[in-house]
Amino acid sequence: MRINRILLSAPLVVVALVIQVSILARLQLPGAVPDLLLLVVVGLALVYGHVGGSLVGFFAGLLADLAPPSDHAIGRYALVLCVIGYVAGLTKPDSGQHRSATLPLMVVIGAAIGSTLMYAGVGSLVGDTAARHVGIVGLLLSATLYDLLLAPFTVPLVMALARRTEGDPLVGDGSGSTSGSANDSGYGWLTTGTGLKASRGAMKSMRTGSSKGARIGSQRSGLLGKSARDKAGRIKGVKRL
Repeated sequence: MRINRILLSAPLVVVALVIQVSILARLQLPGAVPDLLLLVVVGLALVYGHVGGSLVGFFAGLLADLAPPSDHAIGRYALVLCVIGYVAGLTKPDSGQHRSATLPLMVVIGAAIGSTLMYAGVGSLVGDTAARHVGIVGLLLSATLYDLLLAPFTVPLVMALARRTEGDPLVGDGSGSTSGSANDSGYGWLTTGTGLKASRGAMKSMRTGSSKGARIGSQRSGLLGKSARDKAGRIKGVKRL
């Protein structure tokens, strides 16, 4: 990952995790806990692409696994957020920017449902049956509702900050490197210079062609005038005879 991506992703992940553990987890809401960390990962993945999204998701999930009061196996949430970041990054368009809020909203819904199912599924594999006692249907509905309520206040802000660190809101996907963006900008300068040179060359060729055309036209008019004079002299000479 780029340095500017790390410098932005690390504070956002830490702040989201602190807010989630210290505030959202203590609200005693029915069902699931609002997952602010998931929304931050989704927002970054929508800008950085699938590679950057998977990396951010893995380290964010690993930090959540290590942060107290964690009561599950280490690596469980890291796996979930890594998959969510990868899948969310695949929805990034080639232009680099989403034209409407419909696709990010659908990604948030899919991430809320997918993360809950994967977390419960991995928990059942390691012997954690807490989701069965709470009810998987209630967890899905509450997680989706809470994430949808938080998404308009977090995902657009995270995406705007991520685009600013990229330098260009339409630049490159997450699989590219720093050299890729530098090459793209370099190609832009090269194409601009080539266009100027081509336009100058075209202007020169037009000027040369017009001057040559004027010379040829003057030569033709001179020849035509000379031939007309010769004909007139011949006719006059015949008449005199």
